[in-house]
Amino acid sequence: MLDVDIEHSLGGFQLQAGFQADSGVTALFGRSGAGKSTLVAMVAGLVRPDKGHIRLDGRTLFDSAGGTDLPARQRRVAVVFQEARLFPHLSVRHNLTYGRWAGRRSAGQDLDAIIALLGLEQLLDRAPDSLSGGEAQRVSIGRALLADPEILLMDEPLSQLDGARRAEILPWLDRLAHEAGVPVLYVSHALDEVARLADALVVLSDGHVVASGPVEDVMGRIDLGPATGRHEAGTLLHGTIDSHDHDFRLSRVAVGGVTIEVPLIDAAIGDSIRLRVRARDVALALEPPARISVRNCLAATISQIAEEDGPFAEILMNLEETPGSEPFLRARLTRKSVNELGLAAGGRVYALIKAVAVDRQIGR
Repeated sequence: MLDVDIEHSLGGFQLQAGFQADSGVTALFGRSGAGKSTLVAMVAGLVRPDKGHIRLDGRTLFDSAGGTDLPARQRRVAVVFQEARLFPHLSVRHNLTYGRWAGRRSAGQDLDAIIALLGLEQLLDRAPDSLSGGEAQRVSIGRALLADPEILLMDEPLSQLDGARRAEILPWLDRLAHEAGVPVLYVSHALDEVARLADALVVLSDGHVVASGPVEDVMGRIDLGPATGRHEAGTLLHGTIDSHDHDFRLSRVAVGGVTIEVPLIDAAIGDSIRLRVRARDVALALEPPARISVRNCLAATISQIAEEDGPFAEILMNLEETPGSEPFLRARLTRKSVNELGLAAGGRVYALIKAVAVDRQIGR
């Protein structure tokens, strides 16, 4: 477990952050200038905090009160930066084996396993300048893992890539997150990356942690708009594959006691899946509409409405017909729609979600 509780002043910027990161992927999310990269640099030993402590699996990396400040080379922390930073004079193979040498420990990660995990088999004899941005980042990640770290820090590793390269590397990052066996602290200001990769989420705003916890819980909070941004806000739903309609290329996903239709998923019946539904893609009706193209019409009860100064309002709802814990859903409407429909906490509505608007991720 990573335990961070630090204070630091840099010019007029004050960073005061405390959080814990366990196994899996913990996303450190915030807008540019929130202090994410500075915080990662402190964990890595590249920046010294003014006050506080940083502990990793019971080892003290930094403690201002006790006078401890381990140098970066002794922390067993590996960093993947925004740029791949490969050695240009070494092949991919030798960049990878340099990571093992730099770790200066008995091999904790198998070279062939890391090569297979990141799909590097066809790249081993190539020079770094012949790689695409996504390929170079995969090599950089492999080199970091082969240093046998106790935690992998990833500082916005996709921010320098275009859309095509991001799409290329995201599936590899998803495999890494749950097959490499190394905890990951993943820095991002992109909610789509967080929704796909993270198990836990820490939201940083103006140098302070404003929320932390399971990613679905934090992303569902409607009071965090100023820190997370509202355009990509939404809900994460956990479910299982219920059935497939191969004639129309659709899959049905059971979430609690409801079923959601999405484009056909290459997965077996019973496989776990995580769905992301953006708040802006959810419409509300007071009764089930007839003869409509939208495939998903889910009964829900409004639990909270947060109106903004501008034209929009955020609606949080509990899906009905779900035993035990009720999955929630989030919608973003105009305040005029809320007024005209007479929406209020406790009211019953029908949430309308287009099947094509749902993002899917297997095995979460």
